[in-house]
Amino acid sequence: MEHRVLYDRRWAEDLCSSVRCSGVLLGMLFLIDWLTDNLTWWRGVLWVTLALVLFMVLCPARISAGEGWLASRRLLSTRRVRTDALVSVRCLEGVSRRLVLRDAFGDRVEIDPQVLVNNPDLWFRLDEDARSAAAAGTLMCGTTALRRIAERVERETALSVFRASGLE
Repeated sequence: MEHRVLYDRRWAEDLCSSVRCSGVLLGMLFLIDWLTDNLTWWRGVLWVTLALVLFMVLCPARISAGEGWLASRRLLSTRRVRTDALVSVRCLEGVSRRLVLRDAFGDRVEIDPQVLVNNPDLWFRLDEDARSAAAAGTLMCGTTALRRIAERVERETALSVFRASGLE
């Protein structure tokens, strides 16, 4: 059996969007200061810092998965869980939805569930390992959250097939 690593296919596109948003903000701030004759070196440093902070906030996590694991890599850290030893899966509601995965070794990863919806191959890898964890008795809570994501993935996959075949 082939052991391959799967990645979020939209990550590069999301990264480019983060860079564009930060660059547009920086350009607008410099342009406004230049047009009003208020541009100084310290204001320039302030605007560059502000644009960098915006980039750090918007920069998406790089999600990858392989047999038995899922990782989330951010600018300054990487978190990894053993998906074949999951203990809990929770969906946090709020400003942005987050899926929190915890394994039997105390590791924890938070990801945007939309990443799994956009990447069915990542979802199927996680689902297969979660089923193994449930069969082994380690997955104590989270089947409802996983079922909801499965429904979203199946719905989006079916819609994609209908769009591609012209049956919308």
